[in-house]
Amino acid sequence: MIAQANGSPVLVRDIAKVNITNRPRLGIAGFNQDDDAVTGIVLMRRGQESTPTIERVQKAVADINASGVLPPGVKIEIVMFDSPTDGKNAVVTKSVDFGTFGIAAAILGGAAGEPVVVVGAMSNKGMGVISKAGSDMKTIKDLKGHKVGIWPGSTQEVFIFERLKMEGMTVKDITPVRVPFGEMPAMLARGDIDAYVGAEPGPALSITSGAGQLVEYPYSTPMGGLNMILGTHEETVAKSPDLVKTMLKIQRQAAEFMSANTQTVVDATVQKLGANRAAVEQALGAKNVEYVWKLDDKVQAQAKTYAQHMLDLKQIRALPKFDTFLNPKFSNEIANS
Repeated sequence: MIAQANGSPVLVRDIAKVNITNRPRLGIAGFNQDDDAVTGIVLMRRGQESTPTIERVQKAVADINASGVLPPGVKIEIVMFDSPTDGKNAVVTKSVDFGTFGIAAAILGGAAGEPVVVVGAMSNKGMGVISKAGSDMKTIKDLKGHKVGIWPGSTQEVFIFERLKMEGMTVKDITPVRVPFGEMPAMLARGDIDAYVGAEPGPALSITSGAGQLVEYPYSTPMGGLNMILGTHEETVAKSPDLVKTMLKIQRQAAEFMSANTQTVVDATVQKLGANRAAVEQALGAKNVEYVWKLDDKVQAQAKTYAQHMLDLKQIRALPKFDTFLNPKFSNEIANS
């Protein structure tokens, strides 16, 4: 019923024809002899040039596949997403085999009954609360009454909500502004927002450019620095366990190498991804990025605490089924081998 007239209900069927059908398809893509392929999109950050960006993405993928670090017959295709939720959705729809995204996006999927499984950790920390340089916003309490850039559904959103709670505040004490991570430094510099809760290298870029100042790295909650995870589809776990184990072994090698070779990581990030060198050096120099791989007891406990916070904040309606959502089997096998 959409209305009433003189006590009589007016139904949708009275004013329109209602049919149950499929959602209209809005496009189609093909590749070589496949006339129905799935495409991916690389989102270029503001201020970058398209041609060099495309060349760097292509070279990065080619270098990985030709490096010899992959097992015979294994080829990696990188699909980039600007939103953690988009990355999680790609795993759920099997557009990609594996995805790395924030724990918040994974929990949102798991809580909704989606077939996403966390099989490993990826990186911790990488967050920062940044305010306008020279402003009086130097603590979380100082954010009260100001416009704060936050990406909804992100790990950063849960962390800032918990930090506000710890300071006796709620989101109602600030003016949250929906801002993608890649846009946060520019919007702060222009004055569109007064502060933001961002992801590296955004915080480091604001600091090194002189446009922003550090309020804090928000790791004083029981969730620690938990951030990015390695996720896959439950069918991949069931039908391709060797592939999952191979992928996690590669992640272990990468995490251990990057942890021991900071300067190499800086140089590669600048050369291959076109990142700002000063920003990368700031983030790594401040130890605001931690490379990890094991889905150990600590990470699992933090993930469960994190999910409980999301439930308390009414961001999810139920907790994920942790016995299937968190799968430490592969991590344990690799750690003990």
